[in-house]
Amino acid sequence: MCGLVALIGIDGAPVFAEALDRMTAAITHRGPDDAGRFVAGSVGLGFRRLSILDLSPAGHQPMATEDRQVAIVFNGEIYNYVELRTELQSLGHRFRSTGDTEVLLRAYIQWGTDCVERLNGMWAFLVLDLRRSVVFGSRDRFGIKPLLIHRAKDHFLVASEIKAIKASGLYDTRPDLASVSRFLLGKSLDDTERTFYAGIEQIPAGAAFELDLRGRLRCWRFWSLETVPRQSVPEPASTFADLFEDAVQLHMRSDVPVAVHLSGGLDSTSIVCASARIRRGVNATGPLLAFSYMAKEFDERAYISATVAQSGVQLIPLQTDAESLWNDLRRVLWFQDEPVHSFTAVVGYQLMRLAKDNGIRVVLNGQGADETIGGYGSYFRHYWYSLLREGRLKDVWREIGRFDRVHEQDRHITSFLEQLLFCARSLARRSRSYRRLAEWRSRTRRTANRWFTRELHDAYPEEDQEHGGADLDSVLKDSIVRMPLPLYLRVEDRNSMAHSIEVRLPYLDYRLVSLLFNLPPNWKLRGPWNKFVLREGMRGRIPESVRSRVDKMGFPVPTAKWLRAELFEPMMDVLGSREARERGLYDTGEVRRDAERHRRGEIDASGELFDVLETELWFQLNWGSASMASR
Repeated sequence: MCGLVALIGIDGAPVFAEALDRMTAAITHRGPDDAGRFVAGSVGLGFRRLSILDLSPAGHQPMATEDRQVAIVFNGEIYNYVELRTELQSLGHRFRSTGDTEVLLRAYIQWGTDCVERLNGMWAFLVLDLRRSVVFGSRDRFGIKPLLIHRAKDHFLVASEIKAIKASGLYDTRPDLASVSRFLLGKSLDDTERTFYAGIEQIPAGAAFELDLRGRLRCWRFWSLETVPRQSVPEPASTFADLFEDAVQLHMRSDVPVAVHLSGGLDSTSIVCASARIRRGVNATGPLLAFSYMAKEFDERAYISATVAQSGVQLIPLQTDAESLWNDLRRVLWFQDEPVHSFTAVVGYQLMRLAKDNGIRVVLNGQGADETIGGYGSYFRHYWYSLLREGRLKDVWREIGRFDRVHEQDRHITSFLEQLLFCARSLARRSRSYRRLAEWRSRTRRTANRWFTRELHDAYPEEDQEHGGADLDSVLKDSIVRMPLPLYLRVEDRNSMAHSIEVRLPYLDYRLVSLLFNLPPNWKLRGPWNKFVLREGMRGRIPESVRSRVDKMGFPVPTAKWLRAELFEPMMDVLGSREARERGLYDTGEVRRDAERHRRGEIDASGELFDVLETELWFQLNWGSASMASR
């Protein structure tokens, strides 16, 4: 896991060595072990290395062929590099290193741009091919690894993080007010290629591109959920369990120790127990470390203790509190470059720091399971909708009843009628006129929000997004491609790399995801159970108390309570600051009045208060007290 940058001159514009070096230095945290630079004509590549595979100098990047006609910078891991290396050797390729970077370089030389279709992993890479006078690049199927691009006057700037582009001196740092408005008024983060910085965009997930040296950019999707091959799965539970075990085993390939994150939930418990089994199978030495956060308000100790007892992991809990998280919030925003979704992101940052303090460089966790297998409670409506669309009215009645009984809800008839209404509304959303009415209502609600100024309201972009369907698979695809998964992946990447740690996500092995989208809805949700195929596949493999639990927590934090008590005064200091008053985006008087109401318990405005709070802190990190009207 590393960090890459590129400075690409258009029509022969020169590479400024100082700019390239500033860009590379800005992401030193992504790779503290080594640095490199490769310059050829009007293209410069920079790199910071975090040594995970092949710790020797042979893994140095940028890496080039012997004739220096093809060079690569690569951030990520190719988990099937051993198999690809064997195949490439059979085709006559010879290797100087033992890691995956040279495998990727040789794969490009052998198969050209089609090489990406053979990769199982997470990646963002750039290949400078002087033979064809192009830069070829790609981002993995789900966008686990970041890749950002900006076109300046005479150059393209590409980097792993926004701060590297800002450091170049070739970018005029300006906020993208449309993105700020969509966040504060619409709760949208990372659901498009746009960022909070004008002119800086993300290369899409599952995409590849070629940029010629005259500045012509061609981008295409090499993979999407729509193109997953259809096939039958006779034994879903056992097939999933076997493939999951193989995915975890591939993700544990490393020349440095691998640890795990553990909550009391199904996803991380399954990874922990699989990792422990795999380690026992190869007689691994030393303990498997598991890092965990447990807020006293959300007690999962019984589940975690059961997992520790079965797996034998060494548990290292995170000790933190509201003050500690507050003190780290500004640091998190600096590393993230953009606002985050909640204080949970700061907990993730501290968990990664705890792992680093214990000598860990690779962490496995369960990100992606909720969005691919069906982990959120909101998905049940879409599951029932899928059944209704197939005309299975009796099955819907029975499934809602099973759900209500287990979740202690004595409202079977009411739930069923609500589901019928939900289905009717979902069908109506296919109509453009209905969508226009819904957007008018949404705009009316936004306009009535007294917290924000006319300038912020006016910056909100007009959008008419096509309705993607209310069936379960359509909603899962939207969760993976648009939100919330892209946001969570960005937060996970920046938090881990802030501490020079590589995070790996076995649930996003594309073979697993492809399998899941070949299963019918009742293998994702059934009765009261979410992630049904995972639960069935883990029978006898994880503690039964975890496998059969129906509640879901994750890493929750009591933000509402903190903003009424310990963090109320620090929050009010920020909201009442001269910078906030002069920002020109919020009516700080209205915000502070509702903050007082929140403290008195009259309303719960914790989510909205946190959003404004962190947005103002983000502005102060970048622009101090300058008002947006002056920009």
